[in-house]
Amino acid sequence: MTSLLRRKSIALDALPAHYRLKASLDWRHLIPLGVGAIVGTGIYTLIGVGAGLAGPAVILSFLIAGAVCACAALAYAEVATMIPASGSAYTYSYVVLGEIVAWAVGWSLILEYSLVVSAVAVGWSGYATGFLGALGVQLPAALIGGPLAGGAVNLPAIAIIAVVAGLLMLGVRESAAVNSTLVAVKLAALAAFVAVAAPHLRPVNLEPFMPYGLVSHDASGARRGVMAAAAIIFFAFYGFDAISTAAEETKRPARDLPIGILGSMVACAVIYIAVAAAAVGAAPFAQFANSAEPLALILRRTGHATLAVAVGAAAVIALPTVILAFLFGQSRIFFVMARDGLLPAALAKVNPRTGAPLRMTAATAVVVAALAGLFPLGDIAALANAGTLVAFIAVSACMLTLRIREPMRPRVYRTPIAWVVGPFAILGCLYLFANLQPKTQIFFAAWNAAGLVAYFAWRALRRTAPVAM
Repeated sequence: MTSLLRRKSIALDALPAHYRLKASLDWRHLIPLGVGAIVGTGIYTLIGVGAGLAGPAVILSFLIAGAVCACAALAYAEVATMIPASGSAYTYSYVVLGEIVAWAVGWSLILEYSLVVSAVAVGWSGYATGFLGALGVQLPAALIGGPLAGGAVNLPAIAIIAVVAGLLMLGVRESAAVNSTLVAVKLAALAAFVAVAAPHLRPVNLEPFMPYGLVSHDASGARRGVMAAAAIIFFAFYGFDAISTAAEETKRPARDLPIGILGSMVACAVIYIAVAAAAVGAAPFAQFANSAEPLALILRRTGHATLAVAVGAAAVIALPTVILAFLFGQSRIFFVMARDGLLPAALAKVNPRTGAPLRMTAATAVVVAALAGLFPLGDIAALANAGTLVAFIAVSACMLTLRIREPMRPRVYRTPIAWVVGPFAILGCLYLFANLQPKTQIFFAAWNAAGLVAYFAWRALRRTAPVAM
């Protein structure tokens, strides 16, 4: 039992050179990394899904989901500066709560990041296929969908993952520069949407403001209400946790991590509220609730067809930033788990030239490409929310535990009113988890049961102790 609760210490300077990541980033790279991860398919598509569940009150759903994520972000900022090591919630849990908890959190993060990368790749494939079709290039049906979608393999999804993985393997700083450019394109498109849609705001479109009420309940064959929408819209907010996976690759983590985490979160909250308000004010929510491209649909209905095409094109160009951020984060979590001995140690090697874990990046890309190429993720993408909620609960618990265990330890960044923020984040995440579909909760429980089996099987096979940190 003692070994299951074993906590590791952080001593990065004691690591061999081939286990050390290269520090080459600062807050100017971290904020675009966070914005690139957060602003993606969520705001481009979930505004329609959320409006269908909450009506114009989807604005409140964004506020609620954003408030929970903001509290979690504050906890991340404090813990990340106290434990400036890669691995995000997995590493924090290992240092504060023990190995078995860290494994559960890491296993949940594997689910989150794998599904997000795969889902975005499949979504990008759909956009790319349509774009090529408009140019007269028709790909065979067998190459644009997996076996469960009536095809053989989703080749465009695999291709975009390979391109992004190759970019990451060139070096972190190089990929961060490309990411910043693509994020700028994405934000420009959303700013143009708000500028054009806002003048079309009509008060009648906001009535009734809360047609399905506040509390989640079953209505018309689905769980509806402001809270039901918040549980789904939550997907659109997370991504800032990918910043904390870059801790060891940050030049001045004490300064840059809080700026990156909180800066990206604040920027995205402002963007989301502005886009949601412009969307529900410019058109009746029922008109775009079931659309796969709600923003473009609203622009077409308000007489801006050309801008609608441009917004769609920006989505195709910029969606790979989400893949880049989450593939970066997942490869780092895998890397640290391997460095700790919870995965094969051979994967925890850093290339001396690029300072990046090439083997782990390649292995991670193969896993998510297989998911994206063979499976239509559909409803199970909600599982990514479940994994993230667990990670947010763990980090908030780590912050509160350290406040009790080491109250006098210096804190470069201190979360304000921590004993309000921490419990609110934990209870908010638990409430959002309770509002997920029952089948999502069941599948998540099954995933974690399989994770425990894998953990104890690996412990039985492991012959050497984890690498000390």
